[in-house]
Amino acid sequence: MALELWWGSGSPYSWRALLALEHKRLPYVSHMVQFAKQEHRSPQMLQMNPRGRVPVLKDGDYVVFESLAILRYLDRKYPDVPLFGTTAEEEGTITRVICEYQSYAEDHLAKLIYAILFQGVEGHMEEIERALNFVIAEARTIENRLSTSSWLVGESFSAADIVVFPGIQQLLRVLERREAEDLRARLLPLETNFPAIAAWIKRVEALPGYEKTYPPHWKEKE
Repeated sequence: MALELWWGSGSPYSWRALLALEHKRLPYVSHMVQFAKQEHRSPQMLQMNPRGRVPVLKDGDYVVFESLAILRYLDRKYPDVPLFGTTAEEEGTITRVICEYQSYAEDHLAKLIYAILFQGVEGHMEEIERALNFVIAEARTIENRLSTSSWLVGESFSAADIVVFPGIQQLLRVLERREAEDLRARLLPLETNFPAIAAWIKRVEALPGYEKTYPPHWKEKE
């Protein structure tokens, strides 16, 4: 039976699952969930994931959700084109980089994006500045790593790249909004302030199958 993936356009967690499936060249049935229609809260979705969130991956009778769990499952079940390296040392480093991103960047990134999209900049500048400072500090850490390597860990695209990439892309898109005009100069232009990250983004975008993972509703607004 074919793999099935339920995902939402613009969800960085869904994007991770899509990137993993495409990179591993695994055939799958795609089910795009419409957030506006609350399809992620449908009885079918809640039966698979009681939390009502995407992505959700179904492989035969087995269902797994949470993006990192999906990456782990795919790598164990379908080890060709590994996501977590080929040695214990590579897996340890890839997992560590993911943990660093989750511990020191992801929450601040989410707060920054949420504030710009839904709260508005006015009246929330103190919170936004704090989150932005953390994000910039972690961006420098990522920049330093990529200045000596093509990918976040070694010379192969891995789960570390898959986890970090969608969040950075989402932030860059949010910074294009009029409300974020005064914040842009702190990070942009990326080619000047973070050239290694800019080059890394281009490498990811050049990967086979990348276009299939790009959020459809972003294309409609470009």
